[in-house]
Amino acid sequence: MSIGKGEYLRTLTAATVHMKSVPVGTDLVGSSPPSVFIGSSNYPKVYAGPMIAPMHGDTSVMDRPEEWIPGNIPQDEIIRYRLSLVRGMHQVKATEIDDRFIGKLQEIALSDNSIESEATFSTAPAGFSFSEEHTPYGPSAPIKRLEIEEQRWNRDLEKVYYDTDLKAADAVVGLHHSNTPFSHIQKAFSVGVMGNRRGRRLVPTRWSITACDTIIGNHLLKEVKKCSAIDTWKVHEFSSLNNRYAVILMPTPWQYEWTEAFVRVLGNEELVFSDHELHKPKTQYSHLGGCYYSCKMAVLEALAEQQRQAGAIILREASSGYVPLGVFNVRENVRNAMKQKPREFEDEKQVKDYLSDTFTLPLRRFEEAGTLFHNLGRKRQTTLGEF
Repeated sequence: MSIGKGEYLRTLTAATVHMKSVPVGTDLVGSSPPSVFIGSSNYPKVYAGPMIAPMHGDTSVMDRPEEWIPGNIPQDEIIRYRLSLVRGMHQVKATEIDDRFIGKLQEIALSDNSIESEATFSTAPAGFSFSEEHTPYGPSAPIKRLEIEEQRWNRDLEKVYYDTDLKAADAVVGLHHSNTPFSHIQKAFSVGVMGNRRGRRLVPTRWSITACDTIIGNHLLKEVKKCSAIDTWKVHEFSSLNNRYAVILMPTPWQYEWTEAFVRVLGNEELVFSDHELHKPKTQYSHLGGCYYSCKMAVLEALAEQQRQAGAIILREASSGYVPLGVFNVRENVRNAMKQKPREFEDEKQVKDYLSDTFTLPLRRFEEAGTLFHNLGRKRQTTLGEF
């Protein structure tokens, strides 16, 4: 079966997602987690708007993916959260940051807590959206009116908003350093509250996720490359949401490979996709999409905290029951894998022997798809001189 990952995931989503989103009419009073969504089609004209749940009170868990996996939230519950969020759509130019409607979206994204909202739509919202890139959301419709209550802003995001001389990339790195949740950073980046005042603009949600992962990952890589390499082979493992992960850390300078398998999710298919980089970040966008950068950031985050350097090969196997929920699935699973106590090995043979009994697919399928993993048996260790 020869098929690209993007085409496969579109087929998978269409075939596996048979769910109903929350029913709503043209008038909606409820609570935004807070949450906003910026579409990417027709850029620089984009459909932007809030996401509001038809309920009151604290709905923050609906848009905080950092909490779902550590909190052992079941997949069905995550989907229920997301399909309860109603998306409003209003077309604006990405550069119209001073637009009154955009100002309300910025208020929502900067809010420290859930925010009471009222919306009127031109038609009753309908449908839902699932994607490998962004988290799902429920029914959507063009929005005619939006009113929001005043809410306290997140202090760190507020500082970034008012610092119009601070570069957007520096703002993202600074917020990550201050332990601001990734989802908060990404939303603020998306609604154009970072960077030089003249350069601020809306960034489509799916682009902003990868941009923030990339900015943080590249910054962490500079720090990690200053550290000494680990002195043994390590394997961190974690499983959740019908995915199994193995993070193989090698006693080498930084190099990175992401290999993912989809095993009998739709039927009898066994598909494996892989991409890699050596000591420098990729110059072209990975054909595996945003998950490549989410995984990389999560591994580098842990290495930077440990003040160590390593080569990293990550294996992922999605099995029956898997549903595309966005790249948070990869980022947060790998983050949690890196928090687990690793198994340690003396060489790559021991690593391969152990992993041979770990996945449903034979290990050779991962080797054949990848480059770094395939070469492990040929080369024990890449030295600094070889870079």
